[in-house]
Amino acid sequence: MISIFGRSGFAYLSVSSSPLKDNPMFASLLPRDALLLSGRLLMAVLFLVMGWGKLADFQSAVSYMAQTGAPLPTLSAVLAIVVELGAGLALVTGVLVEPVAIILAIYTVITGLIGHHFWTMSGMLRYDMMIHFYKNISIAGGLLILASAGAGRFALRLR
Repeated sequence: MISIFGRSGFAYLSVSSSPLKDNPMFASLLPRDALLLSGRLLMAVLFLVMGWGKLADFQSAVSYMAQTGAPLPTLSAVLAIVVELGAGLALVTGVLVEPVAIILAIYTVITGLIGHHFWTMSGMLRYDMMIHFYKNISIAGGLLILASAGAGRFALRLR
């Protein structure tokens, strides 16, 4: 629900939770925990597949890092594998989802800047890299939403 308040000549906007979530009739139609689990699993697929690919063909991962201009290509490849596999597993299990999602959002923006610098390219390559760059930005946005929402009920908890 959105409300606009005026005070001393200033107006400001107040946003509360979704009208659908506030209505008991619709709340049961929005299985929050199942959607959070589904979102975590779908998000994890990207990082697990990419991390495993880098691990399975490490030399190609190092070559790719060098080609994109990543600093210290071997260390960058190792870091990418650790982040992608570790964070992917954390998303699947629901462990430490909030901090992991924030770290992954930052990581995803940085990898977009390093690997998809479309502004230095031309032609179809520029267009292709622009799509990849903005996909990274969108994934980072989804990760920040996940960090805000949390893992949901279907998650392992650290004690």
